[in-house]
Amino acid sequence: MIKRLLKSTFLFFLIGTLSCGNTHKQSDPTSEKVTETKIPEPASAEIITGASRTEEYLPLLKNKNIGIVGNQTSIIKTEKGNYTHLVDSLLSLNIKIEKVFAPEHGFRGTADAGEIVKNGIDTKTGLPVVSLYGDSKKPTAQALNNIDLMIFDIQDVGARFYTYISSLHYIMEACAENDIPLLILDRPNPNGHYIDGPILEPEHSSFVGMHPVPVVHGMTIAEYAQMINGEKWLKNGIQCELKLVKMENYDYSKAYSLPVKPSPNLPNDKAINLYPSLCFFEGTNVNAGRGTTNQFQVFGSPFLDKEFYNYSYIPEPMDGAKYPKHSGKTCYGKNLSNSEKLDSLNLEWLIEAYNRTNNKSEFFNSFFTKLAGTEKLQEQIENGNSFQEIRNSWQEGLESFRNKKQQYLLYN
Repeated sequence: MIKRLLKSTFLFFLIGTLSCGNTHKQSDPTSEKVTETKIPEPASAEIITGASRTEEYLPLLKNKNIGIVGNQTSIIKTEKGNYTHLVDSLLSLNIKIEKVFAPEHGFRGTADAGEIVKNGIDTKTGLPVVSLYGDSKKPTAQALNNIDLMIFDIQDVGARFYTYISSLHYIMEACAENDIPLLILDRPNPNGHYIDGPILEPEHSSFVGMHPVPVVHGMTIAEYAQMINGEKWLKNGIQCELKLVKMENYDYSKAYSLPVKPSPNLPNDKAINLYPSLCFFEGTNVNAGRGTTNQFQVFGSPFLDKEFYNYSYIPEPMDGAKYPKHSGKTCYGKNLSNSEKLDSLNLEWLIEAYNRTNNKSEFFNSFFTKLAGTEKLQEQIENGNSFQEIRNSWQEGLESFRNKKQQYLLYN
C-alpha cells in the first residue's frame, strides 16, 4: 500500500480520534472546512485532490460505520503515480464501509445516460450498492440505517445538467434529515475557468437542473455543497453538517486532465470542455456524438443540410450508448475534436444547426427547456436572435450569481 496510506494508518494509533487537520468554521455554522497551514506552493505544483490527502480525513473514519457515494472516479493517486479506488484503499486499512451509493452511470460507471441503475452487490468488494438513479434518487432512512458518516467523492464537470450535483443535493438532504455528517473530498472543476449561460428558473427545475445557477457555474463540488446549504435549497430549508477536505495547489484557471472519464460519453478533455455547449443538442433532433468514439466532439443529423455540412458519420450502438439517436443513419454536421479550448459557452453551432435543418418544426423537443432551465432560449433561437443578443440577456443573472457565490468559494 502506498506510503501515504501507511502513514495514515500509523496516525490512527498515534492520535486516535483527533479531529481532521486545523479546522475552522465558515460563515455557515453547518459547514466545517478541513484544512492545514502550509507554505505556499509554486503555481506549477501538481493538484492534489481531497481524496489523496488521506492523512487529513482518515482520523474521522476511525471506529465509524461509513457510507460512500462514489463511482469509477473515486480514486487516490499514489506516490508512484498509480491510482487506487477509494473504497479499496479504505477497506485495506480496515475502515468499516457499510454501503456504496451509486449515481447515474452506476458505481463502476458503465450504464447509459438515463439508464436506470439497480441496487445490487459490488462483485469486487461484496459491498451492497444502493442506487441513486433508480426508483428513488434520494436514499431512504432505512438505507442510511447504521451509517455514522457519509463520504461523497465523485468527479464533476461543472455543468448544471450533469446530474452528479443533483445526487449531491439528495444525499445532503437525506443526511440532514437523519443527522449524518457528510464528508466531501473535493476535486477540480475542469470547466471551472468560466461562468456562463442562462440562470435556471425554478418552474423548470428537474434532475438535470435543480438550482437557480447558470449552465456553467465555475465551482468545485465542495463549494457547490456549501452553496446548497447556504442558500437553503434543501427541503424545508434544512442544512447538512458538512466536513470538507480541500485540494492542494488548485486554482480555477489551472488546467486539470481527468485520469478517469467521469461518464461513458465524456472520454477525454476535449469532450469535457465541449460538453456544456453541445449538451443542448440532447434536447433537439441532432445527435451529439453518442454512438461514436467522438462523443460530445461532433454533432450531426439526417435533417441537416448536407450541402452545407461536409462532415458525416453514422452512430452505432456501443457501450454507454446502447440506443444512440439516429442509430444506423448518416448524420451530417461538424467535427469539433480539433477546435480551440472554450472559455465560454458556444451556441453558434446550435443556432446554425437550427437555421440549417430541413425539419424546424421537430428540431426542439421538451427536454430542451429542462436543459436550458428556461423557455426563453428556444424562443430566442426560433425568433432569429443572434448569439450576442442571447448572451446579453444572461448578463444581469450572471452578475448576481457571481456576487452570490463568492461567500462559498474555497480557493483563490
